Parts: sequence; C-alpha cells; structure tokens
Amino acid sequence: MKSFIAACCMLLLLTTAAHAVRIKDLASFEGVRENQLVGYGLVVGLNGTGDSDQARLQLQSVATMLERMGSTISASQIKLKNVAAVMVTATLPPFAKQGNQMDVTVSSLGDSKSIAGGTLIMTPLKGADNQVYAVAQGSVLTNSFAFGGQAATAQKNHPTAGRIPSGALVERELPNTLAGKSQLRLNLAQADFTTASRVASAVNGKFGAGVATTGDPGAVIIQIPGNYTSRVIDFVAAVETLDVLPDTVAKVVLNERTGTIVMGERVRISTVAVSHGNLSLVIKETLQVSQPAPLSSRGETQVVPRTQVKVEEEARRLMLLQQGATIGDVVRALNTLGVTPRDLIGILQAIKAAGALQAELVII
Repeated sequence: MKSFIAACCMLLLLTTAAHAVRIKDLASFEGVRENQLVGYGLVVGLNGTGDSDQARLQLQSVATMLERMGSTISASQIKLKNVAAVMVTATLPPFAKQGNQMDVTVSSLGDSKSIAGGTLIMTPLKGADNQVYAVAQGSVLTNSFAFGGQAATAQKNHPTAGRIPSGALVERELPNTLAGKSQLRLNLAQADFTTASRVASAVNGKFGAGVATTGDPGAVIIQIPGNYTSRVIDFVAAVETLDVLPDTVAKVVLNERTGTIVMGERVRISTVAVSHGNLSLVIKETLQVSQPAPLSSRGETQVVPRTQVKVEEEARRLMLLQQGATIGDVVRALNTLGVTPRDLIGILQAIKAAGALQAELVII
C-alpha cells in the first residue's frame, strides 16, 4: 500500500514544461463537422436466435420486403426465427464523397437472443432532415456468442449488437461549407478568453494584423486574405498548424469511488494548517472458565467474561501550508502526513470548505 501511495505521489509531482498545441487540436472550423445517420433494417440468416413471434416487428417488415420483391404474403402467415429487427447507426464524416465507405453499428430492436453470424439487408440511412445519405449492407460482426439450454447458458460479450466494417456506402454528399466564403469562424472546443485571444494573436502574427478577431470566448472570426481567396484549403491548413499555448482553469477532480485524484498544475492554496490522524478502537471479548478446587463440596463451575479495550491514536503533527503553494508543495506536504488517496480526498474537501483551495473542486 505504501509503495502504491508513493507511486501516486510521484506521478502527481511530475511536472513538465508547458508546450504549445496546434490550433487543429484546440478548435474546429464552423461547418466542418460529422453528421449522425440512422436507419431501420433486418438481419437475416440467424440460427434460431432471431426475434420471437411476439415481437411482430420483424414479421411486418419481412412481409413488406417480400411485397416489394413481388411476393404478396400476410404477416400473420409468417413464422420466423432467423430474422431480427435492428437499428443501424453511422457517422457521416465531413466532405464525404459518393462511394466512400463507413463503418456502421447494428443493434437489436426486438427480443432477439443474438445477431451473431447474421447478414444485414440493404438499409437506407437517413439524417436529421429525413434524407438518405448512405446505404448499409453486409455481415454483422459481434465478437461474441450466446448458447444455452433450459438449465444453463454461456455468453461472451454482447451478442445483440455488432458492427459492419466499411458496411455503408455514401450516396449523397454534403455541400462544401468552405466554398465561396470570405471569412471563417473558428470554434474553440473549450471556451476561454485567454485561449481565444492567443489564437487570434497567432493568426495575426502569421497573416497580418486584422485577419483574426475574437467575437466571444468560444469563437475567433478569421478573414481570408486576398492571396488565399482561391486557395481556401491551403489557408485552412496553414491556420491549423499554428501553435498556441492554451490556458486552463485550476481544477481538482476527485473520484471517491476509486480514490482517484487529478490536480492541474495551476492549483494554488492560501495559508492553511492541516492535521490528520486516525483513531483506532479495538474491543475484544473473551470468556474464561473458573473451576472449583478439587473435592470441593460447594464449588461450581463459572464462566467469567473478560473485556479488553485498546485505544490507539496516531500521532501526527500539524502541517502548515504557506500561501501560494504549488501542486508539488501540496502533495509533498500531505505525503509527509502519511495520508492515503482516500484520506487526501477528505483533506482537499476540507481545505476547499475553509476557502483556502484556489481551484474548482469537481467530484465525480
């Protein structure tokens, strides 16, 4: 346990110099985004593990499919165990072109026991505007199994959901959001005044004053220079590779379930005194038998209870943490008190309650 605590403290004490980050990793251009697609389909070819007749969902779908293929049959006349109704989801990447392939996720919608080994029939995938953007079809891979009888079952992983690698073809392209624009909007992943100002300064330093302005902490407006009017892609690529040092909020994240503590390098504390000690109370009950003397005429055997009480309190000295202490100072000082990660969580909460922790405390 002591080695584990020491390892955790050493991990917290490791500090690295601040490094700049590419704008590409801090923000994204407005309109350059993924889009979610969804569709309803059927998985066929299952070995008796499909939806039951009570589901009725796949029966109506099979009847409709057969009708489109020229075979008219009522759903009440269909008895199937090898078909499962599924929902198919996919993510359409930005600037996807017709014929590009995407991975799709297939999830059972009814009471199917397993869709392993099944084949997804051609399923249109629609966007939020109800337009078809892709079509999915192929063999479902679940990397799982589920077998059993009336008394026992065996299962590995999750057999009612799987994926089809490159199982969808793009049929409709999204419009080019960068074509014909005179300005671009760069949206930060995390809104911050300082980071937005630094991004604008980096762009202006590269392409000239006035090219980038900060509209709000979450966005930077960039005017496309005249020499890049016909080369917007080159301009975007040049902006994305610029290095910026992002600013972060001082934050301490605590997970009481696992005892995990993560503290940022900007965490500071005011002058505060910390003392931590554990009180251990042990009560032990034992029974002793009292025997009469040999040949005693009136002696009787008696059971006499004996109670032992032991109280131990660890001697810990009061630790004074000076104002402006860094994360290394905090961990080093608390480590001298011999606290465990779970004890450290309680101490940090108490320091925050005292108003001495100059950081946001997040408990997950």
